[in-house]
Amino acid sequence: MESWDKIKAVQRMQDYIDSHITEVITLRSLAGVAGYSPWHSARLFKELTGKTPFEYIRALRLSQAALKLRDDNVKIVTVAFDFVFDSHEGFTRAFSRLFGMTPQSYCKNRDKACIKLFMPDYVRDYYLTLQKGAKNMSKNSNVNTVFVQVVERSARKLILKRGVKATHYFEYCEEVGCDVWELLSGIPEASYEPIGMWLPENLRREGTSVYAQGVEVPLNYSGHIPEGYEMMELPPCKMMVFQGAPFEDAKFGEAIEELWGVMKTYNPETYGFQWADEDGPRVQLAPMGYRGYIEARPVRELNHTKAQI
Repeated sequence: MESWDKIKAVQRMQDYIDSHITEVITLRSLAGVAGYSPWHSARLFKELTGKTPFEYIRALRLSQAALKLRDDNVKIVTVAFDFVFDSHEGFTRAFSRLFGMTPQSYCKNRDKACIKLFMPDYVRDYYLTLQKGAKNMSKNSNVNTVFVQVVERSARKLILKRGVKATHYFEYCEEVGCDVWELLSGIPEASYEPIGMWLPENLRREGTSVYAQGVEVPLNYSGHIPEGYEMMELPPCKMMVFQGAPFEDAKFGEAIEELWGVMKTYNPETYGFQWADEDGPRVQLAPMGYRGYIEARPVRELNHTKAQI
């Protein structure tokens, strides 16, 4: 386990990059926030993130540029300059090397093109979770207020990538890799953000994992399905959504544990519902401090009551 001084130094560099991504970033400026020499800062960054600062910044800029080209009606050259590329040509070469297609081709085929966006993991969060253990759930934590509501979900399709034996996020990443989320984020027709999910038995295939990742798309979706992925149709259902209180980003592990503690003891029949896991997967959204940790589980209304939460 790396010392917390090193982890915090790399996290400070990641935070600096996030807030200055459309500006010139030098190794000296990163070293200034890290508190080490430029050489030592670069070595620590590569050791903990797997990329040199230059590789990391370039991949992040190109991914944000790709999203801008996908979602906004802007010129390629404008996006190139916005993300600190010296020329249209240099941007095109870098974009092609990372995504396997030119920006022009991507813009022409944005409805079908699926590219693997770079969505960095933050080392502070990763090491915090490893330190606590993926399955460590505190039984004595002070639980904050949890907001619960039931939402209607219409019929839709799900594009997903299965694992083999994974039962949670970390096992899944070990089996499949951590780039699935980035690819799913690049599907323009997605109804919502990508999700992690626990699949009920009726949605699993023999020899595949309980835990998977995917993204929901409209029922009429007929676009591209990435190689190694599959698409299934999900029926209409009700989902009971649990949303914890906002938390400090560094404490997302505790936030997940608290919500799991609530869900484990929660009795939906008190409010006129029962669990209906066969109606769809139980899903989790990426933990983000500003909105609280969110999970949802399928439910059905009990016949004898119409109680509301």
